[in-house]
Amino acid sequence: PLISICIPAYQRVAYLQRLLESIRSQDYADFEVLVSDDSRDDSVKDLVDQFGAVLPIRYVKNAVPLGTPANWNAAISQATGAWIKLMHDDDWFSRPNALSIFAKATSAGRKFIFSDYDNKYEENADFVQKTDLSSAWKKRIIDEPMALLAYNVIGPPSVTLFHRSIHETYDERLKWRVDMEYYVRLLQQERGFFFLPEKLVNVGISHSQVTQSCLYKPAIELPEGRILLEKHGVAVLQNAWVYDAWWRLLRNMKILQPAQLATYGNWPDAIYAMQHDLRAVPFNLTRFGPLSKAFMYLSYLKNKSLIRKSAA
Repeated sequence: PLISICIPAYQRVAYLQRLLESIRSQDYADFEVLVSDDSRDDSVKDLVDQFGAVLPIRYVKNAVPLGTPANWNAAISQATGAWIKLMHDDDWFSRPNALSIFAKATSAGRKFIFSDYDNKYEENADFVQKTDLSSAWKKRIIDEPMALLAYNVIGPPSVTLFHRSIHETYDERLKWRVDMEYYVRLLQQERGFFFLPEKLVNVGISHSQVTQSCLYKPAIELPEGRILLEKHGVAVLQNAWVYDAWWRLLRNMKILQPAQLATYGNWPDAIYAMQHDLRAVPFNLTRFGPLSKAFMYLSYLKNKSLIRKSAA
């Protein structure tokens, strides 16, 4: 098949049924579906069996639950298509020609493709959060992919399509920043992408998601932050957007004292210097966006030489 739709699944059969129905409704046929199941029961298998007569679908049961994102990698490893489309089980195609639009884009000469999307909130079905990728951010993430740390303007994996010749895998040490860090490596490798401005995917948002449980949790965000610095270096802090992302991370979790950082190992001097500058500002002032940006930029200018020295 041209496209492998890889679905890491875990028990949520109502969501999965919605996704499979959206695949069934597609007007494009050159694809396979691969379901990698982490469930402890047979509910996902039973549902997949129901679709066996109407979809080219394969089912793999993991002997031991792999968790996120190892199950993503497991699903991708089973794919036979030229192009890989990872779909989370709580997301779904928004229109019957979505897959055909993705397929047409494979001839555009890029190995990394993603589309626009809408966020759909489970708790408020009438509320739809629109997304938008500006031309400025398109250029920004090509010039410095780590700017995605400030804003993941690409979106979740369900909106992406990549060629199987890209051998990157999701870093299984990460949960919260895992998709962003994966995109960074893809952009560093490909130095470009093809963006589809049509909203082809609906992204389900609920409190049960792993990402929702990670937000502003120091025990998750700080170790992942250290991994990012170890993998991609301190030099990325020379980009003001990346610096601002770290500033907001420390501010939002109130990580203002060196001892709080030390709990999670050793950190570059530039991070301690940023923390010092953040601590010097009355906290209530940093909660006001424009003022926080101003203080951040002063800190950025003051510490640029230290960042360069740390990166050397």
